[in-house]
Amino acid sequence: MFLLVSALVIFSLTSVVGQTEAVTDTSYVAAVYEHHVVLNPEPHVPLSRPAALQHMQKNLDIYEEQAARAAQQGAQILVFPEDGLQGFNFSRSSISGYLETIPDPEQENWNPCTEPGRYNNTEVLQKLSCMARRHNLYLVANMADLQPCPLKTSPSSSCPSDGHWQFNTNVVFRSNGQLVARYHKQNLYFEEAFDTPPQPEIITFDTPFAGRFGLLTCFDILFHEPTVTLVERGVRQLIFPTAWMNQLPLLDTIQFQRAFSLGANVTLLAANIRYDRLIMTGSGIYTPFSATYHHAHKGDPEEGKLLVARVPVLDPQWVGQSVAIEEGLVRAESPSSMDTDSGYCHQESCFDSSHPEAASSVSPSSVTFISSMMYDPFTFVLLNDTQGELSVCDGTFCCRLQYRQLPQGNSKELYALGAFAGTHTVNGRYALQVCALVRCAGLQATSCGQEVEEAETKMNFLLEGKFGTRYVYPSILASHLVLEQPEHLEKTADGRVTMEHSNTSGGLVTACLYERMYHLDNE
Repeated sequence: MFLLVSALVIFSLTSVVGQTEAVTDTSYVAAVYEHHVVLNPEPHVPLSRPAALQHMQKNLDIYEEQAARAAQQGAQILVFPEDGLQGFNFSRSSISGYLETIPDPEQENWNPCTEPGRYNNTEVLQKLSCMARRHNLYLVANMADLQPCPLKTSPSSSCPSDGHWQFNTNVVFRSNGQLVARYHKQNLYFEEAFDTPPQPEIITFDTPFAGRFGLLTCFDILFHEPTVTLVERGVRQLIFPTAWMNQLPLLDTIQFQRAFSLGANVTLLAANIRYDRLIMTGSGIYTPFSATYHHAHKGDPEEGKLLVARVPVLDPQWVGQSVAIEEGLVRAESPSSMDTDSGYCHQESCFDSSHPEAASSVSPSSVTFISSMMYDPFTFVLLNDTQGELSVCDGTFCCRLQYRQLPQGNSKELYALGAFAGTHTVNGRYALQVCALVRCAGLQATSCGQEVEEAETKMNFLLEGKFGTRYVYPSILASHLVLEQPEHLEKTADGRVTMEHSNTSGGLVTACLYERMYHLDNE
């Protein structure tokens, strides 16, 4: 679960960006479900096991309906969100009735649907297994897991005093119902009910239709383990159950989901919770070439949303194999030109070099100011003209912008270019370098960095920064939370990243190059 303090403003759209078909040998049909979770109204009050099962059955009934709908649309894999069965805000003791001990599928083969008697207290596993089997699809769900641990293995043992671990857990079922993967979330976000695993888990599973997928959960996406390790090991297809609260201008759900898919050059299947009170919404099926996504709108009925899309197979070991192509699947060239050793774009491997002038340096603009954005002290410079070139630095880290504003109507809007290099420390600790072009909330400099959801001014721009690592995630967000696909992305061997775009569909809200300095997180 990833929650960020924010104003309760929610928007809605279901859209597809990036119309170019992927270059690949084959494709598959993926589905994600944004779930309006039926919550326990008193999560801090322990429930008996029968009462907890009765509660979870309400969510399982919805899962069953959506699995049937996904299967009818040809889905081969379906992803449900984090906390979708029991909800959230439990204490360690109050969640006890919801816990099941999930066997390790790497150690044994078990089909809960066909072998329900092998383990006691596994009713939810059995229902999910039968759901996958009944609808003949791979199914990913998130649930609460109980695992025994030795109390005194060593003085530094991470075993809790009650002798067991409680994990936030993703489970994966094959289309025949077999349990094939179990992943324990590594990076918890104020989750009192759960423990951090004693060791990070790097979990993948194979499918007959698309090869290998990797598992992560919510807050994990901002950290090296397991996410970057998965990608650096060549995993190009990631499953992402989440319970994410939106925060603009840099970390709206669909904004960062899209940014990570582009920056890491991967497919991301992201399923979020829909819960307006905590500003939870935003799910999608993202590839480096396209995005199918949903973001709820303020005033919309608070209900779930199923997304289904045909996407290219990106598993490098799968692409290029001699496989039978079913009628109706997308066929095109191999994406080998987009592959890298790590899965990340680096040097010139993923971007062209058609704009060498972008690498020229510009002296920092003289009039700068500090304003808080996402709880970090960004150094800003205002865009005072309708077009121009400027730069701004935070210490030795600098961002550069070439721009031309295209105002619509008579409205006046203020924009600023911001830079931040340092460690974010509010509600999580992680090191960043960020270049961001943002619309300010008002016409005063002090409003720059505040949350903005709408804009009228269109912008043609080239945004550039020289970063310390290759882990840079680009995003462009237009008015009413519409994602834009950058027209041009370039990365050079010295760490310079350039993003160029024009003809936005609506007013520009944010254009961002968001770098994670994973190696500095603990300094």
